[in-house]
Amino acid sequence: MARRPNVVVVLTDDHAAHAVSAYGSVVNRTPRIDEVSELGWRFESCFATNSLCSPSRASILTGTYSHVNGVTTLVTPIDASQPTFVSQLRAAGYRTAMVGKWHMGDGAGHDPEGFDYWDVFIEQGEYVDPQLLSADGLRVVEGYATDIVTDLALGWIDSLDDLPGDDPWCVLVWHKAPHRPWVPNPAGPHPRSATLPVPATFDDDYATRSTSVRRAALRIAEHLTSEDLKVEPPPGLGYEELAFWKYQRFMADYLACVASVDDNVGRLVDHLRDRGDLDDTLLLYASDQGFFLGDHGWFDKRLMHEESLRMPLLLAYPRRLGGGRVFTDMVTNVDWARTILDACGVEPHPRMQGRSFWPDLLGEPEQPPTTGVYYRYWEHDDVFHKAPAHYGYRTERHKLVYFYNDGLGLPGTGPDTYPPEWELYDLVSDPHELVNVADDPAYAYVRADLTRAMWAEQARLGDEPHPSQPEPA
Repeated sequence: MARRPNVVVVLTDDHAAHAVSAYGSVVNRTPRIDEVSELGWRFESCFATNSLCSPSRASILTGTYSHVNGVTTLVTPIDASQPTFVSQLRAAGYRTAMVGKWHMGDGAGHDPEGFDYWDVFIEQGEYVDPQLLSADGLRVVEGYATDIVTDLALGWIDSLDDLPGDDPWCVLVWHKAPHRPWVPNPAGPHPRSATLPVPATFDDDYATRSTSVRRAALRIAEHLTSEDLKVEPPPGLGYEELAFWKYQRFMADYLACVASVDDNVGRLVDHLRDRGDLDDTLLLYASDQGFFLGDHGWFDKRLMHEESLRMPLLLAYPRRLGGGRVFTDMVTNVDWARTILDACGVEPHPRMQGRSFWPDLLGEPEQPPTTGVYYRYWEHDDVFHKAPAHYGYRTERHKLVYFYNDGLGLPGTGPDTYPPEWELYDLVSDPHELVNVADDPAYAYVRADLTRAMWAEQARLGDEPHPSQPEPA
């Protein structure tokens, strides 16, 4: 019997695909992250089903949507006893570990379960001298968080050499970076780069957008604070000048955090190679969602626009897969659990909802490609970002979004509700999503067709539409 692969899942927080040079970044280079793509596959159309840190991580682990795993918002903790791809691997004889950013409820019975070893940050964690919680208790570890997470992962891998047998193993290497507040490694060096180009949509005027989107507090000029940027802006700047200045400052720190991640991915790959484990390791590099990097004048995520929705996903398994490949069909973070288990020859738990794309990578597809992706953002009108509660459906060409604008009484959601609104984008004629055609008569048939498809997908997944959603004709 062929040896089952080891599994390494490197997950960052808020690392946008367009800040990875394998995806064509024009603002930075990530040579060591790119190496994972060179060893395996780059996924062009991987999407989050809820673009928020905790919910995305829960979906990755459990292979289920937010309404099934229960982690709908930042403050709805996970029931860590529910089945995950890690618990399935462990039951099948894998040794398992989790290091870094858990962020799905700390303490009170929400600590990681299904791991032989775990060592995690408290909530968001700190970049410098972070607190870490393990089964042995809470402590402060001196150093820079991104380096510490890698040190812990490599230490655990090496510790397995002292154990009897040759069981395969799985380790989750989950970084804080490059999440806000964007603190570069004090050890550096991370010199300020030359002036960065702004995105093509940096000056978006939101002219055709819904009130729901215009209300969101995501604008760099207005909502990035001096505390975020760690310095006061020069006096006397106009609105456009202030937006440009804040963008340059924010991006310099953000990209410095990414550079540290890139260095540490290199450390991990080199260590696996030196151990002779790289060829027999299923290695994933990804972020828990996308991120606006000045796109539409915004930062953060949450909305269903492409920059927030799209996740970088690079996957290598040199023993089984060729390198330098590109996967263009749509996949979601809910699909990862079944795919990882499939690659390891382990049965998924029956409640897992995703579609394994492992047969597709082997050139032996067992199911037709995904034709549409369902998304739901449950938080509403939160205190910081004022993002609206909404769900939507994305196909290869179109994207339909329904802002139902009601937190449904969920923890962490605001009390205010607003009238429902629709947005519709043609991703071929309008790839930057600047023109909302939801009320354009020329798109009436498209809107009706997408609404029916979204309704059907909600029913298939067992999600309840908001009471305000009109039933499609």
